[in-house]
Amino acid sequence: MTQAWQPSATLAMLKRRAELYQNIRHFFAARGVLEVETPILSAGSVPEPMIAPMHTLYNGKERLFMHTSPELPMKRLLAAGSGAIYQITKVFRDGESGRWHNPEFSMLEWYRPEFSLLHLIEEVGELLQTVLNCPALEYSTYASIFEEHIGLHPLECDLEELQTYAARLGMMRAENLDRDSCLQFIMSQEIEPCLGQVAPVVITDFPATQAALAVRCQEDDRWAERFEIYVYGMELANGFYELTDAAEQRQRFEADLRKRQQLKLPQYPLDERFLEALSAGMPQCAGVALGLDRLLMLLAQVDHINQVLAFPLERA
Repeated sequence: MTQAWQPSATLAMLKRRAELYQNIRHFFAARGVLEVETPILSAGSVPEPMIAPMHTLYNGKERLFMHTSPELPMKRLLAAGSGAIYQITKVFRDGESGRWHNPEFSMLEWYRPEFSLLHLIEEVGELLQTVLNCPALEYSTYASIFEEHIGLHPLECDLEELQTYAARLGMMRAENLDRDSCLQFIMSQEIEPCLGQVAPVVITDFPATQAALAVRCQEDDRWAERFEIYVYGMELANGFYELTDAAEQRQRFEADLRKRQQLKLPQYPLDERFLEALSAGMPQCAGVALGLDRLLMLLAQVDHINQVLAFPLERA
């Protein structure tokens, strides 16, 4: 009988993780990308409605947030002139537990000044081919996958049609959902499981309302320069062509705070040091976050995140 003190991952799996990280570091060293380290704790938090941060108290009274992504401090380094950077780090998200989720998980994040979004997507594809020996990326857009899988245009169909579809998939009180909530539910339940079954699939051009940190598309500002990559139905990476306008970024954060208020979710202070860095001037760049536990799951061909973690939440 397995005892709770023992790791859930095998020793062979722990060695495989070490080899994966070594290969990733070699990949970036060969491209002249600097490895950096930023704090896990922060005085502010990204107010995204769909992500719940975890927090602790410093000296018994000062609330500090454990980052859900190293994005904001890494962008402060970019504003300070770091050039291309990457980081391998632990991140924390409250309430996320399941086959592909643990509240504490490992993330690879990197930023490429002067890269276009397409250039960064190509580099992500090169990394995946290097470590997974997988086929080249297949491309699609957010609108086209919705039309292909459910026969509705995500932004041009009536909201009532999306609510009806979400209800059919089992969403309770779907008639109260806004458009983004419907889209995200349909995406997770109906579309994502079908993606990346033959080759990794990159989805581009997300609704601007789902990309608070990304630049809007010049051709149609309803969409943003955001992409996600899926393999065997699992979201693996999420990237942006980064917004660098401090005033617009503050407006978007404040809009997210209002949405959180409407949803009766906790309010969090904004990261003012990040906004100051944007005001000082951050270079145009593209950035991406990639889940390392999920990458290791794919590499090892296992179907539960606990199989690649030394000590998941229930054994922490």
